[in-house]
Amino acid sequence: MPQANKKHVSKYQEFDHKIFPAGTKGVWVNEKSDGRYSLINEEICLPAAVIRESAIKNNLNWMQQFANHHQVRLSPHGKTTMTPALFSEQLEAGAWGITVATPAQAETAAIAGAKHILMANQLVGKANMALIARLMRQHDVQFYACVDSCENAAQLSRFFSEASLTLNVLIEYGVPGGRCGCRNHEEVETLAGFIQAAKGLRLYGLEVYEGVIHGADAEDKIRLFLRDAVMLVEQLTEKKLITVDSPIITGAGSAWYDIVADEFSAHPHLTAIIRPGCYLIHDTGIYQDAQQQVMSRARRNQGYACELGGDLESALELWAYVLSVPEACKAVIGMGKRDVAFDAGLPLVERGFRDGQPLNVQGLEATAIMDQHTFVNVPAGCDLKVGDILVFSTSHPCLTFDKWRYISVADDTDTVTHFVDTRF
Repeated sequence: MPQANKKHVSKYQEFDHKIFPAGTKGVWVNEKSDGRYSLINEEICLPAAVIRESAIKNNLNWMQQFANHHQVRLSPHGKTTMTPALFSEQLEAGAWGITVATPAQAETAAIAGAKHILMANQLVGKANMALIARLMRQHDVQFYACVDSCENAAQLSRFFSEASLTLNVLIEYGVPGGRCGCRNHEEVETLAGFIQAAKGLRLYGLEVYEGVIHGADAEDKIRLFLRDAVMLVEQLTEKKLITVDSPIITGAGSAWYDIVADEFSAHPHLTAIIRPGCYLIHDTGIYQDAQQQVMSRARRNQGYACELGGDLESALELWAYVLSVPEACKAVIGMGKRDVAFDAGLPLVERGFRDGQPLNVQGLEATAIMDQHTFVNVPAGCDLKVGDILVFSTSHPCLTFDKWRYISVADDTDTVTHFVDTRF
């Protein structure tokens, strides 16, 4: 359980509360000797972000089994949760490493025990390079950064050679109109030659992100792109521009990990790594839609995802009170943009409670959201009152997690058993 901040405790020491400060985002609970707090019986201040432990365990095991079956390494993207305790669970379950987007995130991954850290992004700037150099020295991590230009490679070479370190790099291979990445074979080969001649750098392979490929024929385009990337790695190896044993080929966000695993598993001489991040938390919005497409492809192609049994489960909930019922058919909930993601669909009402008893929430629908309030449509005949608790599911968990410093972890009786801290 997180330790309370002494400054804040002294300010509120007259109250019988345990305080978990987070700037403006703390978790306050009535102090109990057993450390277990009932959400239903209002032993935690709301609103609160809650993850269900059983869903986390299910999702953790489901994706690790999927990766093991395809003989690909799993390096989940940590940006979704930025929660060291969850990173540690993923590593203990068999993850090869943790993927990050920034040097600061890499530090969190190292603190959580990751020995392989893959930054699916470019490492630019002296202070950022210095942070990575410190992690390499102090935590003995194997760190991999992406590079897609000779300019960046020269900057990295100068810094790490002067620091008497060797940085592992992956050339990022992209698509026209996409995100970062070399756009053609010639650019990749030129950059590989530059890296080979540079001091302080070691080329390990290629990194791609297929999620920028869209359209009705996206699956076919993605497969062609992945095959092209594999061919590039093999060509660079044949030309001795990549000289490491078992070069790395890595891709896969949370939407197409099945296709990436399928394509990469055909090349056991390569170290194939997939990087889905949102699977651990999942949702009832955009990632549920993406997972339904994964399962649909599995049914069509007799894929392993169907043989695994079960599926990913939404683990994240937002608990909040009904603050006001100012008009017929309208309720105002004590939860807003400061508490929950709203960029990919409004939260969905899943459950409700009044005085510890289940409440019928059929027909309740969020219609708008403000900084601290969510408006909910209340159908005629629905008996919703001030003080009722509503439990919401979400879409795009990344942008809910980054609003909280402490997340409550609950069992299937809606009892909070412990708290995990985020490091955004």
